Amino acid sequence: MAGPPGTSDHPLFRLLEVMARLRDKASGCPWDVEQSFASIAPYTIEEAYEVADAIERGDLGDLKEELGDLLLQVAYHAQMASEAGAFDFADVAEAITDKMVRRHPHVFGDVVMRSAAEQTSAWEAAKERERAAKGASSKSVLNGVATALPALSRALKLSQRAARVGFVWPSVDQVLRKLDEEIAELKAELATGDIGKAREELGDILFVCANIARELEVDPETALRAANAKFVRRFEFIEARLREGASSPAKSTLAEMEALWQAAKAQEKRDGA
Repeated sequence: MAGPPGTSDHPLFRLLEVMARLRDKASGCPWDVEQSFASIAPYTIEEAYEVADAIERGDLGDLKEELGDLLLQVAYHAQMASEAGAFDFADVAEAITDKMVRRHPHVFGDVVMRSAAEQTSAWEAAKERERAAKGASSKSVLNGVATALPALSRALKLSQRAARVGFVWPSVDQVLRKLDEEIAELKAELATGDIGKAREELGDILFVCANIARELEVDPETALRAANAKFVRRFEFIEARLREGASSPAKSTLAEMEALWQAAKAQEKRDGA
């Protein structure tokens, strides 16, 4: 059985030791030694998505492995920061622990909260106080929404921030009317042949869709992942049916594939998918 954190036989200690060895300039791995925060960041993002994918698939075995990969990313960044004399893994763990205690006074203090909605409001208020302490609150209510987020996720967070100060459509029906307006503007630009303007209007449409997601209280990335999975499922149905007739999508007409697409939708309805 592993010892407690901080002892040499604890898995976390071993992970940090392995990471330090990999980064050792004299005896470490040449590839690992060459890396920087910037070069590792894309892997960190990729591993977070792989965690989400394992959760989506309900595969707990894969989830364990992917969480390990993500933890390695934290250890990697902490090791590079330690080498620079900035902070180490223990500082990262202490900072997040302190933040969780600070943001949950109803658990670790004597504050009473009766609902998840009340806690969400208090959480945002705590974040705002922390931003103010850093001197960030005077810039904009949108300050701090990471630019590296996937664009749809960032659009959602930007609209949520704006909504908190009253810059919000009163109802989802009005958001849908705005979507109709943006679609009409896209059609107009396509009619004129101005592809640059059409692309801009497409961006506006996607931003409005993120606002609809906010109104529906759904993460647009989650909604789009579900739509992607649905597309894959239905297209694979088309391929399977075509193979039964010794055919393939490349050998079929759009009308034939559309008929099979509708058959896939009908089967999903029968199956309750």
